[in-house]
Amino acid sequence: MSIEVGAKLQGKVSGITNFGAFIDLGEGKTGLVHISEISNGFVKDIHDVLSVGDEVTVKVTSVGNDGKVGLSIRKAQDQPQPEKKPFNRDSREKRESRPARPQAKGNFSKNKKEDFDTLMSSFLKDSDDRLSSLKRNTEGKRGGRGGRRN
Repeated sequence: MSIEVGAKLQGKVSGITNFGAFIDLGEGKTGLVHISEISNGFVKDIHDVLSVGDEVTVKVTSVGNDGKVGLSIRKAQDQPQPEKKPFNRDSREKRESRPARPQAKGNFSKNKKEDFDTLMSSFLKDSDDRLSSLKRNTEGKRGGRGGRRN
């Protein structure tokens, strides 16, 4: 019996760890069901859901080159998954329900047509003023770079 990805198989729980359960698939083959693949809901303790010797139906999710078999109990259950709608950026409903963007405050309104150089020079002036006042207020307190000494 060859184990292929996507196949549903019957197995018996042969061991339980804190991260998953080992399933004996027969003919000396064993696979691991990770704790996240046991149930659709949150599973805090595997012992609450499974015990050694339980018969389970599993779906093969991966087969590694080293012989490791990844299994899933929740994917083996025949429950229809809710369809996810693809995100459509141009959907009319989303554009109409979206609130308008707030207008920028300060010197950057659309009505003023200031060129880049004017904006840059006002920014540099403001930045220099802030830095000088910051240095003036902190040098004496920390005693750095030739601060005032009395």
